[in-house]
Amino acid sequence: MKSIKSSPAIPAEVDIRILGENRAEITAWPFETGNAITLAHPLRRLILGSSIGYAPISLKIDGVLHEFDSVRGMKEDIAVFIINLKNIRFKIKDDLDRAVVTYSFVGPKEIKASDLINEQVEVINGDALLATLNKDAKLNFTIEIAKGIGYVPSEELREDVDKEAIALDAFFTPVREANYKIENILIGDNPNFEKIVFEIETDGQITPRDAFGNALETMNKQLNVFGKVFDIDLEATKTKGKSESALKTLLIPIDMLGFGARSSNSLERAGIKFIGELVLMGENEIKNIKNLGKKSLDEIMSALEAHGFGPDYKLDGKIKASLIEKIKQLKA
Repeated sequence: MKSIKSSPAIPAEVDIRILGENRAEITAWPFETGNAITLAHPLRRLILGSSIGYAPISLKIDGVLHEFDSVRGMKEDIAVFIINLKNIRFKIKDDLDRAVVTYSFVGPKEIKASDLINEQVEVINGDALLATLNKDAKLNFTIEIAKGIGYVPSEELREDVDKEAIALDAFFTPVREANYKIENILIGDNPNFEKIVFEIETDGQITPRDAFGNALETMNKQLNVFGKVFDIDLEATKTKGKSESALKTLLIPIDMLGFGARSSNSLERAGIKFIGELVLMGENEIKNIKNLGKKSLDEIMSALEAHGFGPDYKLDGKIKASLIEKIKQLKA
């Protein structure tokens, strides 16, 4: 006889396995029948569509008027040069949203992506070819690189870049592949529970774990709007801090929040691993973390507020004691 339930099972187990460079498998279980696919499908779409990446959005070459032009002494015409440039995967240093970088090369030279690394930008795929110059060639060019999500066509960027530059289609998405499968799993004597297995691969601009974190954060923010249907003050509910779900949120690892490199590195050096540690510190103490700039501080405070721990949040005494004890256990 099938047992009667008054609420669905809440998944409690999760596992992450590194499959290779920039490739990982994330598994969660157990889900009631049908619930796994309900969550997995939108999460996959968000992983592909909400992950933050970097892309060149404009190009200006000395002596070149349009993308169908050419440069004397360069093997590739401008159209091929642009294709090669789009294939280079950049990262902007210091967690900035944009960078304008200028380069000068003299032939003979085979220009690789690694030749574009400087104080402002990093390059993930350094072996990628950009252009080939003969001994008489000179090439001076400027590119603008931006942080973004998804895909933005050049037509939408023309008003936003230098009028003398060529606007480029921007492929920001750093996720190469995001797939999932649903498997049955035996819990007790019930074989009808389900397990979600995500497999994620990125281009190296962010880790698969960060891509998954971006998707979770986006889903959480968008679902919160439905609380208004019932006139629920979600933030006020969270500020009570008395539920088990609040404690679980406080124990979310900070590397699941999709922070930029600068914020992540500063928090890692400070030994901070969980959201709850930031909540315990408060904004004034967070400000004093070594090498944490204003932009990183704003990013951290914004993430805390998005999870219900804004400036007005008051940590309940019982939850605070449980949180401190749990953090000690997890970091032991």
